[in-house]
Amino acid sequence: MIAMSTNIFKKLFLLARPAAGKSEIMKYLASLPLQERISRYHIGKLVHIDDFPMLWSWFEDDDLLDAMGKPRLHTDAEGYFKYPYLWDLLIRRIGLEYKKLLRDVDLVDTTVIIEFSRGTEHGGYRSAFQNLDPSLLEEAAILYVDVSWEESLRKNRRRFNPEKPDSLLEHGIPDEKLKHMYFETDWHELTRRSPHHLEIAENKVPYAVFENDDDLTSKLDRQFEERLQNRLDTLWSLYKV
Repeated sequence: MIAMSTNIFKKLFLLARPAAGKSEIMKYLASLPLQERISRYHIGKLVHIDDFPMLWSWFEDDDLLDAMGKPRLHTDAEGYFKYPYLWDLLIRRIGLEYKKLLRDVDLVDTTVIIEFSRGTEHGGYRSAFQNLDPSLLEEAAILYVDVSWEESLRKNRRRFNPEKPDSLLEHGIPDEKLKHMYFETDWHELTRRSPHHLEIAENKVPYAVFENDDDLTSKLDRQFEERLQNRLDTLWSLYKV
């Protein structure tokens, strides 16, 4: 039997527009027995780094400061970042969290999944990739969950639970803000020249695309499982070379 550590992704970036299905994929993978997850999807023990909880903590801090009559640090009264570079700070924070993992946790047989969304309005994936820590790019791969703007909007509306705005699976963004930040994405522009790899900071990072305009991540049925396995098998064939 192949050892776990030789048959799994070490780092997997899970990227998409908001509400595209990233969190549902993550929840599904976490629900599987370890050996099944490895054999079907090349995903080992799971560690998840997501910039949404970091971002949401800034909103909460600013609301608390506002209630104290103090200046907001990160966002204006409408909830937009005061400074565009804060999007890049979140990416650098992901790198910091990964370095702390390397220091404190035995990552043998582990797949670290790094999740975030970026729209062109705040620098897009181009700016995010430029701010990734080099250690994140070694032995890394990308799974991009591809949905149209219209599908992102529909699912964002459907999933929003005002009682749990901080929830990974139930948070949402007002329509106007979603359009402002995520109507345009530079993913297809960045990947146009190569169907299999992205060049990021002198690293050749393989990628695959999980098409989800038919919303398989809300069904999690056999068709979803087959598509996810197919896309991750394709990605694995690029990754292990």
